Amino acid sequence: MRRSTTSAATDRRRTAIGALLVTELICALFLVGRPHAEPAHPVIAAPASLTTPTAASTTETLDDGRTVHLVSLGGARTAPLLARIAPEMNDASRAVTEFWGADWPHDIVIVAAGTDAEFGTLAGGGPDTAATTTAERIMFAPGAAVMSDASLRIVLRHELFHYASRARTAGDAPRWLTEGVADFVGRPPIPRPANAAQLAQLPTDAELSDPGPAGSQAYDRAWWFTRFVADAYGADALRALYLRACGPGHPDAATAVRETLGADLPGVLTRWQKWMSG
Repeated sequence: MRRSTTSAATDRRRTAIGALLVTELICALFLVGRPHAEPAHPVIAAPASLTTPTAASTTETLDDGRTVHLVSLGGARTAPLLARIAPEMNDASRAVTEFWGADWPHDIVIVAAGTDAEFGTLAGGGPDTAATTTAERIMFAPGAAVMSDASLRIVLRHELFHYASRARTAGDAPRWLTEGVADFVGRPPIPRPANAAQLAQLPTDAELSDPGPAGSQAYDRAWWFTRFVADAYGADALRALYLRACGPGHPDAATAVRETLGADLPGVLTRWQKWMSG
């Protein structure tokens, strides 16, 4: 089962889960957003019940004043899943705001689909996908109910960042940065692995699109780059890089790096390689 799909314009990203769950630590290291082929299901407009609270919904107010609409579309697994998501929302919102700032939507819609067919029709996700995100909502598939607490927490924070940043993210933003930053927000820090030096290469779109282990490693590399930037230049610089490189009308990545980090891209990559080995 793939963990998540984030939809932004024509861009779709998914996350592999299940097979990589050896321990929670490994889960935190490897389970990140990964691209996938366009879904076979047509993505149709969501009914009003997905964006307007109904009798099937519960509404909660977070500590920061944001309102979360938890919408169940029926089925045996939706209520237990939403009951697990609800107590994670305050920390997830804080994690997003700590990095992104408070200027993001105050209404959050989280939907739990009742069936795989429903999830496929409304969200464009297949039976191997756990969640999707659009500008309107985050939707979880029924299969997300089997995820461990740690994996679900990562998915929620990752997808909530995409939800928060969607309005300021261009459809053609560099995927290695949008997904790397989402993982920076969503995944807990861990020690650098033994093969760290091999990971100090920015992934290409082709690598990010690989459905196998190479794709997972490509997303790890994107994540490690954002970890490096935050450590070497500061989290504020990482956010500035995201806004410059991923925002509407963004320049090429090399220009964005030079303008926000004050160094040329080759020099930054060389410093990253040394950081990974250190």
